[in-house]
Amino acid sequence: MKSLKQLYKIGYGPSSSHTMGPAQAIIEVRKRHLDATDLQVTLFNSLALTGQGHLTIDCITEAAFPLHVEVSNKLDKHKHPNTLIIKAYKDKTLLRAYEVYSIGGGDIEFKDEVTTEASIYPHTSFNQIKAYCRENNISLHEYVYRFEGEDIKTFLSHVYLVMCEAINRGLTTAGSLPGPLKVTRKAPYLINKTINNEPSEIKESRLVSSYAFAVSEENASGGIIVTAPTCGACGVLPAVLYYMEHKHAFISKERIINALAVAGLIGNIIKTNASISGAVCGCQAEIGSACSMAAAAHATLLKLSINQIEYAAEIALEHHLGLTCDPVNGYVQIPCIERNAVAALRAIDACGLAYFLTDTRKISFDVVVKTMYETGLDMHEAYKETSKGGLATNYIVEDDVNCW
Repeated sequence: MKSLKQLYKIGYGPSSSHTMGPAQAIIEVRKRHLDATDLQVTLFNSLALTGQGHLTIDCITEAAFPLHVEVSNKLDKHKHPNTLIIKAYKDKTLLRAYEVYSIGGGDIEFKDEVTTEASIYPHTSFNQIKAYCRENNISLHEYVYRFEGEDIKTFLSHVYLVMCEAINRGLTTAGSLPGPLKVTRKAPYLINKTINNEPSEIKESRLVSSYAFAVSEENASGGIIVTAPTCGACGVLPAVLYYMEHKHAFISKERIINALAVAGLIGNIIKTNASISGAVCGCQAEIGSACSMAAAAHATLLKLSINQIEYAAEIALEHHLGLTCDPVNGYVQIPCIERNAVAALRAIDACGLAYFLTDTRKISFDVVVKTMYETGLDMHEAYKETSKGGLATNYIVEDDVNCW
């Protein structure tokens, strides 16, 4: 597995696979052909179908500037869901054509090219990591620091700072999100809502949800966020961490960093053995993975055992199995933003169940990761970030029920 620095990426929303990845592909091709004057880019499948709502063409144009760039769309079921064909020209002479895949979380792969970035972890499954930790009498976060080095703590500290900044911006920014859906920002409403004699359970739900909405609405507006593990699911983990830090005096920054390390480890295992791309495995790969990471982080904050952390992560992912990715109009807004809030609350509940029931569990984390991947591959393409099924086809603006 690669460094957590490749999982937690800081950048602009709204989509890691549809904006960060394509932009990085353009930048890489330009580096290889400094004399290029023109680029022709063909987007395939999910990129082609939801590129407008995901601002794919905008980010490609910006990354290509000042080169002239032409973008076209095409469908080909035999290609990766997020494929780009990039042709670099010098005047009218073709320099070279590249087939590039945006594989999720802002990462890209060039066809027939082996990545030169070495893995820094010797293990790829949770069972292997757990066995190593027990043999060496270390915790999961100590495992991360052993192979990443102590400097990863500085990186994670910055990651959390960016997460908090996104929350604070989102909580104080009113108005509507970009695009034709005209979705009202709800984070300020949730955080400022006053309820007489508000039950503690309702208050927790309201606060956690407001933090998740804040980050997700920043992402939908093209603001700076952290992929955790993707842009579309970037609100789940920050919401849980921020809520716990502000609720409990015993939650120190050190515990936050440890929790981020363990959450990253969980995300890395999913990314390595399955996928974190909605175009490959549906929203279970994005929101499901984020919820699993957040559940593991929550358990780490409470200093639960490795078995309890594993069970929390497993519960969180298992109960997102089959979740579709059906963004309305291709925008990372409906149902994406609400799903971040629901997943943040579910992560906390998953940790609670794990605290009491770990000794009774039957399913390992590795098994549910394998199952999620197989489920994703079996899903119809209409439900994998193509906006060709589900809410994306049933929602009609004229029927919008607006209570604001």
